[in-house]
Amino acid sequence: MKIVVIGASGDIGRTVCTELSKRHEVIRVCRSSGDYQTDMTDMASLEKLFNTIGEVDAIVVTAGSVKFAKLQEISQAEFMYALSDKVMGQVNVVLAGMSYVRDGGSFTLTNGLLDQHPVPNGVGAATANAALSGFATAAAIEMPRNIRLNVVSPGLMDISYERYGKTLKGHEPVSSKIVAAAYAKSVEGSASGQRIIGE
Repeated sequence: MKIVVIGASGDIGRTVCTELSKRHEVIRVCRSSGDYQTDMTDMASLEKLFNTIGEVDAIVVTAGSVKFAKLQEISQAEFMYALSDKVMGQVNVVLAGMSYVRDGGSFTLTNGLLDQHPVPNGVGAATANAALSGFATAAAIEMPRNIRLNVVSPGLMDISYERYGKTLKGHEPVSSKIVAAAYAKSVEGSASGQRIIGE
């Protein structure tokens, strides 16, 4: 398969690319590096990307940022950043990329587990995660040409623990192999409209 991975330079993105490239052609897309560059919050940038790459079998998104802040202190701008970057960025990928995914292909989005297992200061991230789950469930039943759509909720990967362990208190590190397998299940399997847990 020809697979586009957007967010290929992050910990999750690199893990997914390593796994999928064992069996498929993987095109790495990042904001400022990779094979191609794009800005998920800019539809024109995404349309240019997909027009350049052409038809693909699958699109995987592992990009999207949020701000961590206390509920009493989080600003509207910080909330909107999570919704604009992590949520609408991935929604934009689906809307812009839909006509470039071949019949029976797939989209795999990324949210997280903080809406189900919250941590202090994580309200923005939890809100974004829940929104993406809702989008994936609802959009999957309207996807054209048997295109599948899932969202993966990766746990805190072992390779990311040193950087994020203090923020995600109580979350035990999970093997990057388990997270990679969750993405492979979405891309190579037959499920649609599912939230696939990678922990």
